[in-house]
Amino acid sequence: MAVVPLNLEVPTSSNASTSGRNHHHNQRQGECHTESITFGEKGSETGQFNLPFGATVSDEGEIFIADCWNQRIQVFTLQGMFVRQFTTSKQNLVPHDVAVDGEGNLWVVGRSGLTELAVQYHKHGNELRKIDLGNSGWWRGVAVDTRRNCILITQTTTGDRGSPHGKVLLFRADGTCIQAVDRRQMLENPIYIAVDTKGNILVSDCEKHCVFVYSEDRQFQFKFGDEGSGEGQLCLPCGICTDRAGNIIVADSGNKCVEMFDKTGKFLKHVTTDKRGPRAVAMATQGQLIVTFWNHTVSILQNY
Repeated sequence: MAVVPLNLEVPTSSNASTSGRNHHHNQRQGECHTESITFGEKGSETGQFNLPFGATVSDEGEIFIADCWNQRIQVFTLQGMFVRQFTTSKQNLVPHDVAVDGEGNLWVVGRSGLTELAVQYHKHGNELRKIDLGNSGWWRGVAVDTRRNCILITQTTTGDRGSPHGKVLLFRADGTCIQAVDRRQMLENPIYIAVDTKGNILVSDCEKHCVFVYSEDRQFQFKFGDEGSGEGQLCLPCGICTDRAGNIIVADSGNKCVEMFDKTGKFLKHVTTDKRGPRAVAMATQGQLIVTFWNHTVSILQNY
């Protein structure tokens, strides 16, 4: 099974992160230097993480990290400086992913006891509303279509034969479920999801090792990637986002790198081949790329 069950601990990386903020300059062949700021380590203190799985960035440039097993959302500047945090433990919520809506509020999805929830918070942590998502037993991702003011949430269930199958649910801001995206192209294990500036929906399927792309009217367009480690191939793809040019950036978790594809799914380049194992990616309007890693660290990449 491609996804770590909810009741299992994920082993930490053998390459332990260094506490505080570290600046790195990585060079790829034929490309300019990538400047990055890396911060975090395993722990429960301010600026530490216990599996930072989801990430999003507000228009004002605040980075929100879903600090999974610490049951909190931590907020940082684009320079990696800690700003504030708020707990999700009131709902006993283990946060999987986080997204910013058009009003600057946050939508957080995760596990709460025997069910899963989507909870809307003010950016300073006041709870505004929640949606009961039922019990799937799998990880979920969330994105917001600000053009249509709707929330998109992934869902994976286990079929009669034990194999997973997935879909994407759409909700109004009041919690009313609208519909699912076109299901003729069967998703198996969708986790992370993104909406580009034109309203297209992008979903990474961890089980099928590919990315599905749907139009703004939620119809299947194409998919790209297949299992492997070569150019254009993926292994356990997780986080997904787009940049200002419409390029698609994927956290290729199994291959321990971040990949860039154009809007048609054509492979462009490796953004980073960091062996810490990327989990989530998020793009700031200012152009920085935020990446969370399995070893409890977060990086902010520039000039990638």
